[in-house]
Amino acid sequence: MSYPDENPPREPQGAKIPPQKENLAQRIQKVFSDLDYPLDEEIVEEILQDVRKRVEQEIVKQRRKEEKERREAREFVTRFNLNIRVQHFLLAVAVLLLIFTGLPIKFHESAWADIYFRFLGGLSLSRWLHRLAAILLTGISLYHLFYISFHPEGKREFRLMIPTRKDFKDFWQNIRFYLGLSSQKPKFHRFSYVEKFDYWAVYWGVVIMVVSGFLLWLHDWTLAILPKFILDIAREVHSDEAFLATVAIIMWHFYNVHLNPHNFPFNPSIFTGKISREKMREEHPLEYDEIFIETLTTASTSHTTAVATSSPSSEDSSPPPEPSEHHL
Repeated sequence: MSYPDENPPREPQGAKIPPQKENLAQRIQKVFSDLDYPLDEEIVEEILQDVRKRVEQEIVKQRRKEEKERREAREFVTRFNLNIRVQHFLLAVAVLLLIFTGLPIKFHESAWADIYFRFLGGLSLSRWLHRLAAILLTGISLYHLFYISFHPEGKREFRLMIPTRKDFKDFWQNIRFYLGLSSQKPKFHRFSYVEKFDYWAVYWGVVIMVVSGFLLWLHDWTLAILPKFILDIAREVHSDEAFLATVAIIMWHFYNVHLNPHNFPFNPSIFTGKISREKMREEHPLEYDEIFIETLTTASTSHTTAVATSSPSSEDSSPPPEPSEHHL
């Protein structure tokens, strides 16, 4: 993470036009002077003033943008890369579409389902939308398996998602904290046991839903090679797991990510990919220490060693190197 200057240059009062912009103004004035019917000097001056004003506005706008980027670099770090964010977005689209088209089929005898089908245009369209979402869910799941198997960042993320003994200790420590038996909250690294539970629940749900769903979709082939009770089991499993997944997403995932008091009403990290340093220090203190404290300590030690081994007569002493940016 590179640390820009703590005191960035302030926005100038009446920014000066750089030489190249002055040259532009001179060229504009020359164009007007070369006209067959040259404009009055007052009009030319008004145009030049307008050009200068626009250039100054662009300079101010650019400096504000740079200042904002420096401020964000100081206050935010990257938690999720673009690849992960796109995967999550497509997964969310697929799951929500499956819920909105699947629940009316499960409760097709209810009055609200009848209203839904009338609004949508019939049961047939709802089924095809459901199957389209199923194909999207299957595709993004297969891509994720490829991502965690072959992509360097994917493999790293997957290793950090594997449950460890510490997760069970953190769970017990959290119970003790909420019961008032301890004043210390558990300290999490990149992923807490709650996030790991969320992640592995998706694996479980996707396998059950995809397998049972395709058995039901291709029921003629299923009955041709398997006994009918397998199809009956698949229907019940698919229906009940879908309802369980819907409840889990609304009551568990949405609450933990967006609706709990620490994040309410919305946690943008999975969409922006950013997390504030303050929030990381609070929710992932072990990862924060690993990135910022250990990195700064290593950089400072390296600089001290370099200075100690350099010539005493050297008047040029370089500043300590900045820690490299981490993509979390």
